[in-house]
Amino acid sequence: MRIRTPAVAGMFYPKEKSKLEQSIIHSISSEFGIGEVLQRNEKIYGAICPHAGYMYSGPVATHSFDMIANQDFELAVILGPNHWGIGCNIATMKDCTWETPLGPVEVDSDAAKQINDISKIIEIDYFSHTRDHSIEVQVPMLIQFYKKPFKILPIILNDQDYEYMQEVGSAIAKIAKTKKTIIVGSSDFTHYEPNDFAHKQDKALIEPILKLDVEKFYHTLNERRISACGYGAIASTMIACKELGAMEGRLLKYATSGDITGDKSSVVGYASIVFS
Repeated sequence: MRIRTPAVAGMFYPKEKSKLEQSIIHSISSEFGIGEVLQRNEKIYGAICPHAGYMYSGPVATHSFDMIANQDFELAVILGPNHWGIGCNIATMKDCTWETPLGPVEVDSDAAKQINDISKIIEIDYFSHTRDHSIEVQVPMLIQFYKKPFKILPIILNDQDYEYMQEVGSAIAKIAKTKKTIIVGSSDFTHYEPNDFAHKQDKALIEPILKLDVEKFYHTLNERRISACGYGAIASTMIACKELGAMEGRLLKYATSGDITGDKSSVVGYASIVFS
């Protein structure tokens, strides 16, 4: 069993357990956080969560994780963009445990083999996952909010084209029909634009997400040249959730790094969205 050691502990979130727990508690109680853990009793199929450093996007992320915490799942499929561009176009992994400051989480190797059988574009490759933060930052949040045992199926995306994401989303839906599953699409929204412009861009992109309209989502993304890094992760999550029975998306919280820090000259947008 290989160990996937943290790539961004001590940078995107604290590497000491007690400080990490405090960081998440601070995110919850932040002006932009959930305030208190409500664990609302509502069925959701998946969620979109941001993946910046906890001091920036953690408060927004708590809204999705509060909803996730009340679900009953044994597998968390987590999709994220490959910022480093290393490894395969689309990759999961097997025979591996992800190490975190809050303890280890095992990869569901059976699910990895199954999804590779369903779709050969989803390759099995450890190396693709070694450096990126987009999936990693979701795992401590899951551990902190969801108190039951679970395994993960990480899927990292170099190629986020519409046709590929249709296949990935459908493959995830097939997996989710065989075991209790939650789907997490990891993405930030507009990058390094003035705050008001980021709000306008992201509002336009969130609209088709809430309608589960993947074609309109890609059209808006391209037409407005919106710099959401994990657009394929968002699209795959939408496709999978829709196939599983989701009727709509719901925006729980949106904010930018500028809203949170006060520096609004060049910001990154964050959204928590759930599909039910």
